[in-house]
Amino acid sequence: MKENFITPEGLQKFKEELKEKLEKKKQIGRAIKSAKEQGDLSENAEYSAAKAQQGENERRINWLKCVIEKAQVVEKKGLNQVDLGCLVELEKEENKKENFQVRLVGVSEVSPLQGKISHESPLGKAVMGKKVGDIIEFHTPRGKESYIIKKVD
Repeated sequence: MKENFITPEGLQKFKEELKEKLEKKKQIGRAIKSAKEQGDLSENAEYSAAKAQQGENERRINWLKCVIEKAQVVEKKGLNQVDLGCLVELEKEENKKENFQVRLVGVSEVSPLQGKISHESPLGKAVMGKKVGDIIEFHTPRGKESYIIKKVD
């Protein structure tokens, strides 16, 4: 895994999820034990479902441990320029009614539905280090887009 920049909030979220997954691991273990006690495992749907759940849970636990172990926590350095962890408000240059906000996060925290984008994405690269009032340009599947940075929190 290469550099794993993460916000303090993101790291806390992953630690909480790991705790939940470790508790779930115990529950799955009990379900597997109970299913084994029922006898023939070849046609035991409960056992098969619990084993599948166990594999999925273990994969997530391993991923979370790796992310947490290799996390490079970044703090916002200030609000004079865009950096990891910042909430950035953008306004379309030619249509002032098209505004949106994104939070710049590390790759492991990306969640487009929550407005969290990677600093390595085209938009993320375009806004990194910029200031309020700067015009940024980046390429999308629809072509080149131009936005004005209206606010940095």
